[in-house]
Amino acid sequence: MPQAQTPAAFDESKATEHVIFVVFLLSGYTMDANKNIEYFNELDDEGQHERTGRISHPSKTARKKHISLAVQQFSHKQSDSRKVFSFTYKAARFEEGWLLDSLGFFYEQQWISDVLAKVKVGKEASVYLCRSGEQVKAPLLAAKVYRPRMLRSLKNDHIYRQGRSVLDESGNPIVDLGMLKALHKRSVYGEQLQLQSWIAYEFMTLKTLHSTGADVPQPYEMGENAILMGYIGSEESPAPTLNNVNLKTSQVKPLFERMLENIDIMLSNDIIHGDLSAYNLLYWEGELKMIDFPQVVSPGRHPAAWHIFSRDITRICEYFTSQGMQTNPADIARSLWQSYGFQPASKVHTDWQDGLDPDD
Repeated sequence: MPQAQTPAAFDESKATEHVIFVVFLLSGYTMDANKNIEYFNELDDEGQHERTGRISHPSKTARKKHISLAVQQFSHKQSDSRKVFSFTYKAARFEEGWLLDSLGFFYEQQWISDVLAKVKVGKEASVYLCRSGEQVKAPLLAAKVYRPRMLRSLKNDHIYRQGRSVLDESGNPIVDLGMLKALHKRSVYGEQLQLQSWIAYEFMTLKTLHSTGADVPQPYEMGENAILMGYIGSEESPAPTLNNVNLKTSQVKPLFERMLENIDIMLSNDIIHGDLSAYNLLYWEGELKMIDFPQVVSPGRHPAAWHIFSRDITRICEYFTSQGMQTNPADIARSLWQSYGFQPASKVHTDWQDGLDPDD
């Protein structure tokens, strides 16, 4: 494990600026998500060459319920009771604080021993390559770390929530009246619960699909802002997404047929991916892995389920058609849908038409 280096000199003016930004995040103030991300990244860039990758973290039960605690975490006022580990990845200024809050529990529980690199930046989360700890036999793991809601650029995520219960940090539906009231009022705490539910849906879906034989990374653990799962790729190179791969002719038909089997497994478990495409498939050593499941919907409970499902099928067929496969997405979608007793909708649902871009 690398030796911890002496932190850079404390810059009071920058610390004040960072504290103000954290209070801004937790206050519930909203502006354009892309502007928030730009400001966040701008502050990160200022400290990129000063960071050494040293972080500390509280115990699992230390939850962020007060702004003062979050400010302490982000401004690195470390308690003597906290464990400290140095990681190889040189995190930027604010990124370090977010990793502190998101991955500290995984380190404490010996799921991971090091953070090696950031391997992907997505619309709502970043993925980090981690060295595994004593709890895991696999040498490498992937940690998907979500950004705060206002720093995510995913649009219209509320539409995917229709027909779904709100899940707690254990993956169970929330029934506590206080929590339900916060959700109804859309308070800061309510928004935190919604983000936790969004993450829980991805983790619980991965568990279900992995246990039933679908091609997904193995899920290991879930935290407040992160999911720990199997890493696909090598230490030098993460697996590319399928949209960046040109398949050999001999691979096209078997991989297409396997994707239809995966879609069938999802339907049999009351799951529609909701954003399935070549961009959310990893290709490694001749196999595919489906990723990114927080927006899953139920085929029987979501009012626009048929249209969401049809879009998933169409996107998959578009890629394989580009690889020389003859496909008929309308017939494939209808056949799979009806095999589970569902009937295709005759009209485009209003929420889909007005609030969800089919090309998003």
